[in-house]
Amino acid sequence: MSHPDPARPHEHEEAEKSKVRAAHAEHVETKKGPHDPKEINPKMSSDIHYWAKEFGVTGDALHEAIRVHGTHVDKVRAALKSHKTT
Repeated sequence: MSHPDPARPHEHEEAEKSKVRAAHAEHVETKKGPHDPKEINPKMSSDIHYWAKEFGVTGDALHEAIRVHGTHVDKVRAALKSHKTT
């Protein structure tokens, strides 16, 4: 079966052509950091990993500090700092 207008290609042929012509965006490696610099999201493993490393504690210790003091970075930092000195 042929297309009714041979000068006009099928829609799927146009889509395939556009895929071929489209260039991929260049992958740029960005500096890894927290999702939000002022709040720790305990459900994001990347946040836990980042902040645990930043504060020099384990993920479990960070989770405990978040549970007791909340997710605000300054509060968690102060709690962990005072915890280390005692």
